[in-house]
Amino acid sequence: MRFPGRFADHLVADRLNRVSLSFLVDDLVVRRGGVGANIAFGMGVLGQRPVLVGAVGADFADHRSFLERHGVECGGVLVVEGAHTPRFTCTTDDDQCQLASFYAGAMTETKNIALAPIVETYGVELVLVGASDPDAMVAQTEEARSLGVAFAADPSQQLPRLDGDQCRALVDGARYLFTNEYELELLIRKTGWDVAEITRRVGLRVTTLSDRGVDIAGRDGTALRVGVVPAVRIADPTGVGDGFRAGFLAGRNGGLGPERAAQLGALVATLVLESEGAQEWAVDADADLARLRAAYGAQAAAEIEPVLRAALS
Repeated sequence: MRFPGRFADHLVADRLNRVSLSFLVDDLVVRRGGVGANIAFGMGVLGQRPVLVGAVGADFADHRSFLERHGVECGGVLVVEGAHTPRFTCTTDDDQCQLASFYAGAMTETKNIALAPIVETYGVELVLVGASDPDAMVAQTEEARSLGVAFAADPSQQLPRLDGDQCRALVDGARYLFTNEYELELLIRKTGWDVAEITRRVGLRVTTLSDRGVDIAGRDGTALRVGVVPAVRIADPTGVGDGFRAGFLAGRNGGLGPERAAQLGALVATLVLESEGAQEWAVDADADLARLRAAYGAQAAAEIEPVLRAALS
Protein backbone atom coordinates (compact mmCIF):
# COMPACT_ATOMS: atom_id res chain seq x y z
CA MET A 1 0.00 0.00 0.00
CA ARG A 2 1.09 3.60 -0.52
CA PHE A 3 0.32 6.51 1.82
CA PRO A 4 0.44 9.96 0.12
CA GLY A 5 2.17 11.79 2.94
CA ARG A 6 4.81 11.37 5.65
CA PHE A 7 4.37 9.05 8.64
CA ALA A 8 6.62 11.42 10.59
CA ASP A 9 3.99 14.16 10.36
CA HIS A 10 1.52 12.01 12.31
CA LEU A 11 3.72 10.66 15.09
CA VAL A 12 3.71 12.56 18.39
CA ALA A 13 7.09 12.05 20.05
CA ASP A 14 5.86 12.01 23.65
CA ARG A 15 2.85 9.77 22.88
CA LEU A 16 4.55 6.88 21.11
CA ASN A 17 3.56 4.51 23.93
CA ARG A 18 -0.09 5.06 22.94
CA VAL A 19 0.08 5.09 19.16
CA SER A 20 -3.27 4.53 17.46
CA LEU A 21 -3.16 5.59 13.82
CA SER A 22 -4.99 4.67 10.66
CA PHE A 23 -3.65 5.78 7.27
CA LEU A 24 -5.94 6.17 4.27
CA VAL A 25 -3.88 4.69 1.44
CA ASP A 26 -4.11 5.49 -2.25
CA ASP A 27 -3.67 2.01 -3.65
CA LEU A 28 -3.39 -1.67 -2.79
CA VAL A 29 -1.25 -4.01 -4.86
CA VAL A 30 -0.66 -7.68 -4.08
CA ARG A 31 2.80 -8.83 -5.14
CA ARG A 32 4.79 -12.03 -5.03
CA GLY A 33 7.41 -11.85 -2.30
CA GLY A 34 9.13 -13.49 0.63
CA VAL A 35 12.83 -12.97 1.26
CA GLY A 36 13.77 -16.51 0.25
CA ALA A 37 11.64 -16.38 -2.88
CA ASN A 38 12.93 -12.91 -3.80
CA ILE A 39 16.57 -14.01 -3.56
CA ALA A 40 15.91 -17.29 -5.36
CA PHE A 41 14.00 -15.49 -8.13
CA GLY A 42 16.87 -13.04 -8.62
CA MET A 43 19.44 -15.79 -8.80
CA GLY A 44 17.25 -17.72 -11.23
CA VAL A 45 16.92 -14.67 -13.49
CA LEU A 46 20.72 -14.42 -13.44
CA GLY A 47 21.11 -17.96 -14.76
CA GLN A 48 21.70 -19.79 -11.47
CA ARG A 49 19.73 -22.81 -10.23
CA PRO A 50 18.79 -21.92 -6.65
CA VAL A 51 16.80 -24.30 -4.46
CA LEU A 52 14.07 -22.61 -2.44
CA VAL A 53 13.54 -24.07 1.05
CA GLY A 54 10.59 -23.09 3.20
CA ALA A 55 7.05 -23.89 4.30
CA VAL A 56 4.01 -22.59 2.41
CA GLY A 57 0.25 -23.02 2.32
CA ALA A 58 -1.89 -24.67 -0.31
CA ASP A 59 -2.27 -21.21 -1.92
CA PHE A 60 1.34 -21.39 -3.18
CA ALA A 61 0.65 -23.22 -6.47
CA ASP A 62 0.60 -20.16 -8.74
CA HIS A 63 3.71 -18.68 -7.14
CA ARG A 64 5.49 -22.03 -7.47
CA SER A 65 4.75 -22.14 -11.19
CA PHE A 66 6.04 -18.58 -11.61
CA LEU A 67 9.28 -19.28 -9.74
CA GLU A 68 9.96 -22.51 -11.63
CA ARG A 69 9.54 -20.65 -14.93
CA HIS A 70 12.29 -18.32 -13.74
CA GLY A 71 14.82 -21.00 -12.88
CA VAL A 72 14.00 -21.70 -9.22
CA GLU A 73 13.93 -25.29 -8.00
CA CYS A 74 11.04 -25.66 -5.53
CA GLY A 75 11.70 -29.23 -4.42
CA GLY A 76 12.70 -27.99 -0.96
CA VAL A 77 9.32 -26.35 -0.33
CA LEU A 78 7.02 -27.97 2.24
CA VAL A 79 3.29 -27.50 1.58
CA VAL A 80 1.27 -27.32 4.80
CA GLU A 81 -2.38 -28.09 4.17
CA GLY A 82 -4.82 -25.88 6.05
CA ALA A 83 -2.32 -23.03 6.47
CA HIS A 84 -1.72 -19.80 4.57
CA THR A 85 1.58 -18.95 2.94
CA PRO A 86 3.46 -16.34 5.03
CA ARG A 87 2.39 -12.81 4.20
CA PHE A 88 4.07 -9.42 4.52
CA THR A 89 1.79 -6.37 4.53
CA CYS A 90 3.51 -3.03 4.03
CA THR A 91 2.59 0.65 3.68
CA THR A 92 5.16 3.04 2.17
CA ASP A 93 5.03 6.84 2.53
CA ASP A 94 6.44 9.65 0.37
CA ASP A 95 9.80 9.46 2.20
CA GLN A 96 10.06 5.74 1.33
CA CYS A 97 9.61 4.96 5.04
CA GLN A 98 7.63 1.80 5.73
CA LEU A 99 5.23 0.44 8.34
CA ALA A 100 4.72 -3.28 8.02
CA SER A 101 3.35 -6.45 9.58
CA PHE A 102 4.30 -10.05 8.93
CA TYR A 103 1.99 -13.05 9.26
CA ALA A 104 3.96 -16.28 9.71
CA GLY A 105 1.28 -18.80 8.69
CA ALA A 106 2.91 -21.99 7.43
CA MET A 107 6.37 -20.66 8.26
CA THR A 108 6.12 -22.19 11.75
CA GLU A 109 6.55 -25.60 10.09
CA THR A 110 9.89 -24.69 8.52
CA LYS A 111 11.68 -26.30 11.46
CA ASN A 112 10.42 -29.67 10.19
CA ILE A 113 12.43 -29.39 6.95
CA ALA A 114 15.70 -31.33 6.97
CA LEU A 115 18.51 -29.97 4.83
CA ALA A 116 20.42 -33.23 4.40
CA PRO A 117 18.25 -34.75 1.64
CA ILE A 118 18.06 -31.39 -0.17
CA VAL A 119 21.84 -30.97 -0.06
CA GLU A 120 22.31 -34.53 -1.33
CA THR A 121 19.69 -34.30 -4.09
CA TYR A 122 20.72 -30.93 -5.50
CA GLY A 123 24.43 -30.76 -4.64
CA VAL A 124 23.95 -27.59 -2.61
CA GLU A 125 27.22 -25.75 -1.95
CA LEU A 126 25.92 -22.82 0.11
CA VAL A 127 22.88 -22.52 2.38
CA LEU A 128 21.55 -19.01 2.92
CA VAL A 129 19.66 -18.91 6.23
CA GLY A 130 17.27 -16.00 5.86
CA ALA A 131 14.46 -14.63 7.99
CA SER A 132 12.16 -17.49 8.92
CA ASP A 133 10.93 -19.27 12.05
CA PRO A 134 13.66 -18.48 14.65
CA ASP A 135 13.98 -22.09 15.83
CA ALA A 136 14.26 -23.26 12.23
CA MET A 137 16.94 -20.65 11.47
CA VAL A 138 19.11 -21.91 14.33
CA ALA A 139 18.43 -25.59 13.59
CA GLN A 140 19.23 -25.28 9.89
CA THR A 141 22.40 -23.31 10.59
CA GLU A 142 23.53 -26.08 12.92
CA GLU A 143 22.59 -28.70 10.33
CA ALA A 144 24.60 -26.91 7.65
CA ARG A 145 27.59 -26.91 10.01
CA SER A 146 27.17 -30.63 10.72
CA LEU A 147 26.93 -31.40 7.00
CA GLY A 148 30.06 -29.37 6.29
CA VAL A 149 28.13 -27.06 3.95
CA ALA A 150 29.02 -23.37 3.87
CA PHE A 151 26.26 -21.05 5.05
CA ALA A 152 25.33 -17.39 4.83
CA ALA A 153 23.63 -15.62 7.75
CA ASP A 154 20.88 -13.20 6.79
CA PRO A 155 18.67 -12.76 9.90
CA SER A 156 17.24 -9.37 8.79
CA GLN A 157 13.63 -8.91 9.92
CA GLN A 158 13.85 -11.62 12.56
CA LEU A 159 16.59 -9.93 14.60
CA PRO A 160 14.08 -8.38 17.04
CA ARG A 161 12.77 -11.90 17.81
CA LEU A 162 16.19 -13.51 18.29
CA ASP A 163 18.05 -13.56 21.60
CA GLY A 164 21.80 -13.19 22.03
CA ASP A 165 22.57 -16.91 22.01
CA GLN A 166 20.56 -17.39 18.82
CA CYS A 167 22.27 -14.45 17.12
CA ARG A 168 25.72 -15.76 18.01
CA ALA A 169 24.78 -19.25 16.77
CA LEU A 170 23.57 -17.85 13.43
CA VAL A 171 26.61 -15.66 12.78
CA ASP A 172 29.64 -17.60 14.01
CA GLY A 173 31.45 -19.27 11.12
CA ALA A 174 29.21 -17.90 8.34
CA ARG A 175 30.85 -17.50 4.93
CA TYR A 176 28.77 -14.34 4.46
CA LEU A 177 26.90 -12.16 6.93
CA PHE A 178 24.27 -9.94 5.30
CA THR A 179 22.70 -7.03 7.18
CA ASN A 180 21.85 -3.40 6.67
CA GLU A 181 23.55 -0.85 8.95
CA TYR A 182 20.68 -0.73 11.45
CA GLU A 183 20.60 -4.52 11.68
CA LEU A 184 24.36 -4.58 12.22
CA GLU A 185 23.99 -2.25 15.21
CA LEU A 186 21.22 -4.46 16.58
CA LEU A 187 23.40 -7.52 16.06
CA ILE A 188 26.28 -5.84 17.94
CA ARG A 189 23.94 -5.16 20.85
CA LYS A 190 22.50 -8.68 20.93
CA THR A 191 25.70 -10.68 20.46
CA GLY A 192 27.85 -8.53 22.74
CA TRP A 193 30.51 -8.56 20.00
CA ASP A 194 31.83 -5.33 18.49
CA VAL A 195 32.01 -4.93 14.72
CA ALA A 196 35.62 -6.10 14.61
CA GLU A 197 34.75 -9.30 16.47
CA ILE A 198 31.75 -9.96 14.24
CA THR A 199 33.93 -9.47 11.16
CA ARG A 200 36.56 -11.82 12.59
CA ARG A 201 33.96 -14.56 13.00
CA VAL A 202 32.68 -14.56 9.41
CA GLY A 203 34.23 -14.86 5.96
CA LEU A 204 32.80 -11.60 4.66
CA ARG A 205 30.60 -9.07 6.44
CA VAL A 206 28.35 -7.44 3.84
CA THR A 207 26.53 -4.37 5.17
CA THR A 208 24.15 -2.48 2.89
CA LEU A 209 24.00 1.28 3.41
CA SER A 210 20.86 2.28 1.48
CA ASP A 211 21.72 4.96 -1.10
CA ARG A 212 25.35 5.04 0.10
CA GLY A 213 26.06 1.59 -1.30
CA VAL A 214 27.53 -1.36 0.58
CA ASP A 215 30.41 -1.92 2.98
CA ILE A 216 32.30 -5.23 2.73
CA ALA A 217 34.86 -6.38 5.27
CA GLY A 218 36.53 -9.73 5.80
CA ARG A 219 38.72 -11.45 8.34
CA ASP A 220 41.33 -11.75 5.55
CA GLY A 221 41.66 -7.96 5.50
CA THR A 222 39.17 -7.28 2.72
CA ALA A 223 37.84 -3.72 3.05
CA LEU A 224 35.62 -2.37 0.25
CA ARG A 225 33.01 0.32 -0.24
CA VAL A 226 30.89 -0.09 -3.37
CA GLY A 227 28.52 2.66 -4.47
CA VAL A 228 25.07 2.29 -5.96
CA VAL A 229 23.95 2.17 -9.57
CA PRO A 230 21.89 5.39 -9.87
CA ALA A 231 18.17 4.78 -10.25
CA VAL A 232 16.20 6.27 -13.12
CA ARG A 233 13.10 6.27 -10.93
CA ILE A 234 12.10 5.00 -7.50
CA ALA A 235 9.05 2.78 -7.67
CA ASP A 236 9.11 0.58 -4.56
CA PRO A 237 11.92 -0.16 -2.06
CA THR A 238 10.48 -3.52 -1.01
CA GLY A 239 12.90 -6.34 -1.80
CA VAL A 240 15.85 -4.13 -2.75
CA GLY A 241 18.10 -5.82 -0.20
CA ASP A 242 17.02 -9.25 -1.45
CA GLY A 243 17.90 -8.16 -4.98
CA PHE A 244 21.37 -7.16 -3.84
CA ARG A 245 21.88 -10.55 -2.21
CA ALA A 246 20.74 -12.34 -5.38
CA GLY A 247 23.17 -10.39 -7.55
CA PHE A 248 26.04 -10.72 -5.09
CA LEU A 249 25.62 -14.48 -4.69
CA ALA A 250 25.13 -15.02 -8.43
CA GLY A 251 28.32 -13.06 -9.01
CA ARG A 252 30.29 -15.03 -6.47
CA ASN A 253 28.97 -18.32 -7.87
CA GLY A 254 29.96 -17.07 -11.34
CA GLY A 255 33.56 -16.56 -10.25
CA LEU A 256 33.54 -12.83 -9.49
CA GLY A 257 35.51 -11.35 -6.61
CA PRO A 258 33.71 -9.54 -3.78
CA GLU A 259 33.90 -6.09 -5.38
CA ARG A 260 32.54 -7.13 -8.77
CA ALA A 261 29.90 -9.33 -7.15
CA ALA A 262 28.79 -6.37 -5.03
CA GLN A 263 28.60 -4.19 -8.15
CA LEU A 264 26.35 -6.78 -9.81
CA GLY A 265 24.31 -6.88 -6.62
CA ALA A 266 23.99 -3.09 -6.68
CA LEU A 267 22.72 -3.26 -10.25
CA VAL A 268 20.05 -5.81 -9.34
CA ALA A 269 19.07 -3.78 -6.27
CA THR A 270 18.46 -0.77 -8.52
CA LEU A 271 16.45 -2.86 -11.00
CA VAL A 272 14.24 -3.94 -8.09
CA LEU A 273 13.95 -0.35 -6.81
CA GLU A 274 12.74 0.75 -10.25
CA SER A 275 10.11 -2.02 -10.39
CA GLU A 276 6.69 -2.31 -8.84
CA GLY A 277 7.38 -5.51 -6.92
CA ALA A 278 10.41 -7.53 -5.91
CA GLN A 279 9.91 -10.19 -8.59
CA GLU A 280 8.91 -8.02 -11.53
CA TRP A 281 12.31 -7.07 -13.00
CA ALA A 282 14.26 -8.57 -15.90
CA VAL A 283 17.77 -8.45 -17.35
CA ASP A 284 18.55 -6.34 -20.42
CA ALA A 285 22.24 -7.18 -20.89
CA ASP A 286 23.20 -4.31 -23.20
CA ALA A 287 21.38 -1.64 -21.20
CA ASP A 288 22.55 -3.08 -17.88
CA LEU A 289 26.18 -3.23 -19.00
CA ALA A 290 25.96 0.41 -20.03
CA ARG A 291 24.75 1.26 -16.54
CA LEU A 292 27.60 -0.72 -15.00
CA ARG A 293 30.13 1.13 -17.18
CA ALA A 294 28.66 4.46 -16.16
CA ALA A 295 28.69 3.57 -12.47
CA TYR A 296 31.95 1.61 -12.12
CA GLY A 297 33.97 1.95 -15.32
CA ALA A 298 34.68 -0.14 -18.42
CA GLN A 299 36.87 -2.73 -16.73
CA ALA A 300 34.26 -3.53 -14.09
CA ALA A 301 31.55 -3.93 -16.74
CA ALA A 302 33.78 -6.17 -18.86
CA GLU A 303 34.52 -8.47 -15.91
CA ILE A 304 30.85 -8.70 -14.91
CA GLU A 305 29.60 -9.16 -18.50
CA PRO A 306 30.06 -12.97 -18.71
CA VAL A 307 27.91 -13.49 -15.60
CA LEU A 308 25.26 -11.08 -16.84
CA ARG A 309 25.11 -12.59 -20.32
CA ALA A 310 24.90 -16.10 -18.85
CA ALA A 311 21.49 -15.07 -17.55
CA LEU A 312 20.19 -14.91 -21.11
CA SER A 313 21.73 -18.15 -22.38
